[in-house]
Amino acid sequence: MRSRSADPERGSATAELAVALPAVALVLALCLAGVQLGARQVGLEDAAADAARALGRGDGAGEASAIAGRNAPGATLAVTSEPPFVCAMLTAPSGGLLAGIRLRAESCALDGGR
Repeated sequence: MRSRSADPERGSATAELAVALPAVALVLALCLAGVQLGARQVGLEDAAADAARALGRGDGAGEASAIAGRNAPGATLAVTSEPPFVCAMLTAPSGGLLAGIRLRAESCALDGGR
């Protein structure tokens, strides 16, 4: 009959992996959520620039809002005008794992359409 105390380290690597695996998965999920957050911010900045250009051309706030909505779904548009510029500010929830974070992007263009 074999003794159970022959190898006291037997199975310790499996136990350590079982303890560490959830932490590794959480770090990986947070890293992926950070990449998604960055991509959403870049898209929001592009949409703000497109909306500001539309406002600068003389399009109405409704058209600029539609452009922003196509490029950044769920974003809300606020328009400000400080001659000679017209500015578009978009805010949107980040969504996903980091849904509590609100993103904001602002872009201005020359107000040449008015």
